[in-house]
Amino acid sequence: MINKKNPPISGGKAVVECLKANNVKYVFGLIGSATMELFDALYDEQSIKFIDVRDERTGAHMADAYARASGNHGVMIAGQNGPGATNLVTGVAQAKAAFSPLLSIAGAIATEHQGKDAFQEVDQQKLFEPITKKTFSIEETKNIAVDLNEAMRLAKNGKWGPVHVNIPRDVLSGNESFKSFVFKNKIEDKQIDKNDLEKIIALIKEAEKPVIICGAGIKNSNSQKEVISLSKHLNIPLVSSAGHGDVIPFNCNLYAGQMGPRGNKIASQLVNNADLIIAIGTRLGFNSTFYSYDNISKSAKIVQVDIDPIALGRYFPIELGINNDAKKFLENLLTLLSLKKLKYNNSVWVNSFINERNNYYKKRDSEADVGSETIQPSGLFKELRDVMPKNSSVTLDAGTLCLQATDQFNFAESKSLFTPLDFGLVGFSFAAGLGVKLAKPNSPVFSLMGDGGFGMTVSELSTAVQHNINTITIVMNNKSWGAEKAYQRDYYKKRYIGADISSPPFHELAELYGAKGYHITQLKDFKNAVTDALVCNMPSVINVEVDPKALYSFRKDSFTHKVK
Repeated sequence: MINKKNPPISGGKAVVECLKANNVKYVFGLIGSATMELFDALYDEQSIKFIDVRDERTGAHMADAYARASGNHGVMIAGQNGPGATNLVTGVAQAKAAFSPLLSIAGAIATEHQGKDAFQEVDQQKLFEPITKKTFSIEETKNIAVDLNEAMRLAKNGKWGPVHVNIPRDVLSGNESFKSFVFKNKIEDKQIDKNDLEKIIALIKEAEKPVIICGAGIKNSNSQKEVISLSKHLNIPLVSSAGHGDVIPFNCNLYAGQMGPRGNKIASQLVNNADLIIAIGTRLGFNSTFYSYDNISKSAKIVQVDIDPIALGRYFPIELGINNDAKKFLENLLTLLSLKKLKYNNSVWVNSFINERNNYYKKRDSEADVGSETIQPSGLFKELRDVMPKNSSVTLDAGTLCLQATDQFNFAESKSLFTPLDFGLVGFSFAAGLGVKLAKPNSPVFSLMGDGGFGMTVSELSTAVQHNINTITIVMNNKSWGAEKAYQRDYYKKRYIGADISSPPFHELAELYGAKGYHITQLKDFKNAVTDALVCNMPSVINVEVDPKALYSFRKDSFTHKVK
């Protein structure tokens, strides 16, 4: 008998209804024969915009960056099993390193063909398990709603992270009745021990050189206001973990910027000289510390707050660990401080830092090389700082030039900087920028990358043009894999192999795709190109000829065996 109240629908339609019920607005994907029922259902769904991409990897980067920028799920569908799924792997692994709530979905071969060396067969369950919070393989059509909702819940429950779902062809083509497409899950509200808060206050009273380190947990919980209030209330400097220079607005005079080997020296000095570190929403991981006391005070007492219990004391011994959400912790601590009417003021420590901070940024501008015959990175970054609108967002790649850019921009608001973080991925920035632009349509988006990384992903210009996603991509073209060439220069006696790149004129290639292209050989022309790109209402590529000798070895720690 047909259920008239809940008539049977295809598994593909059920997937779309689940996404709709969970308020998904964008789906990134590349169609394939394994998922035709799903895409056919998307055709009729007016509330979801489908962004068809040219490669599964870059589509995952778009969805990842969209998720980070919006705070909502980023959804990427690989329409084909086998190669379509394997192409996803790099993008999903990148999302895991960034703790991004990516939902990736891949078609899978029919259940009756599994384990029989079928065409394009690969064990997709085992493929994705190491790079996700959890991987689901839906076995029956009737399970779609429950499993897909659980996947979406897990992606944003606790520490964010990617979740992958495999759906066989016969599950998508099957028909089933569904009573509901979304399920509300009650999340237990973990209480913070008041005694722990009292201990923190006692530690603050004892400290002479306290510092607060802010990580992604501050951004993901939208607790910038609370951590700034804590900083001002107690007069304690703020520092961000690596890759999160946007966590605090630049105009906050108690904010030092990014710490660590890839940050700035003022922030790093604060962390190295501190006697109390309050680390909120950060693992104190590799990019921030290199796991070395060279980059964090060995004598400091550490209070660490993280939603992931595994992160507490994982890399450095801690005085106290708080397993909770950053926002809830800050709200509770501020309430207790208010009740106690406690104010903490160490003017010597703070005033010294503020003076050093102001001098550092003045020096950064004054020493930027804007006069060389060849374009230097420092000059390029200064010119971009001068012309970039305050509400801009920036995406960065890995590589020598992008690593030099990590602490070069003055962010006015949170969720404005997007990097590969600990995955160190080349080829991320351009695709990520497209995802950010969809999440923040009123924010100008600048994507910085080298010529190698852009060459990997240039085909997504077609996606940008087709969907009118107007970002500005700045290709810092040094005609090489710059980081690797720097290592060959510094540690291998200039025995260059595979380091030099021959690329097409990217500005002309952009025009062929229907985008706007600019070619910059002299720095004096750069600002005008940016100004024009901001108003041209087209995806833009600014191909900048950067000095090929402006290379820098960042990972000196990896080559100590080569140093005599």
